[in-house]
Amino acid sequence: MLDELRNHVLAANLEIAKADLAKLTWGNVSGIDRESGLVVIKPSGVDYAQLKAENLVIVDLDGKVVEGGFKPSSDTATHVRLYRAFPQIGGVTHTHSPCATAFAQALREIPCLGTTHADHFLGSIPVTRNLTPEEIEADYEGNTGTVIIERFLAAAPAIDPMDMPGVLVAHHAPFAWGKNAKDAIKNAIALEGVAEMALKTFALNPGMGSLPSHILRKHFNRKHGPGAYYGQGMDKAGHS
Repeated sequence: MLDELRNHVLAANLEIAKADLAKLTWGNVSGIDRESGLVVIKPSGVDYAQLKAENLVIVDLDGKVVEGGFKPSSDTATHVRLYRAFPQIGGVTHTHSPCATAFAQALREIPCLGTTHADHFLGSIPVTRNLTPEEIEADYEGNTGTVIIERFLAAAPAIDPMDMPGVLVAHHAPFAWGKNAKDAIKNAIALEGVAEMALKTFALNPGMGSLPSHILRKHFNRKHGPGAYYGQGMDKAGHS
């Protein structure tokens, strides 16, 4: 079942290790088949070097296992909650990449300081609130998804998840997403990259302000939306 999606999700998970986004097994990628409502996700705790397509687990949008002999990622409830809330997305990545995680642990948004950030994210990368003790006790991973969704929908105006394909979970680590699993891991790589650049920028200039909004929008719109003109055009998966 969903063999092509399995292969795409496998490749995206292997990219976590190649891109040095996580130590040990601190990361996972999933992808969804919207027609069936089924999600392919990394199994819990399996080393990337040993990961094979047949090890991946298929779950429904309630997180119930449909196919697979392994337990799905412990973050499955977060993934499926994001898929239910954001129908535009087709892949989700969670890592503990060091620089983005440092911002999450510090409860600091990653401000847009330059055009590299603006090429991928329309503004500062947001941070969620902390979960309450009751939320952690009731459904830690599911409510991690809830606070992400809350952060996006409660903003005025609401944040479009396709304009901001990433978030920092307070005291935890980043999540990123995209049109598919490949897009989600690309955005996770970009998220860690801009976090690293922001840390270095603040080391050089602690009082550095954000990129002016007109430059931010120009760079973002060069790559995204109907007027995008960067690269050689968009392929069927939405990659430039």
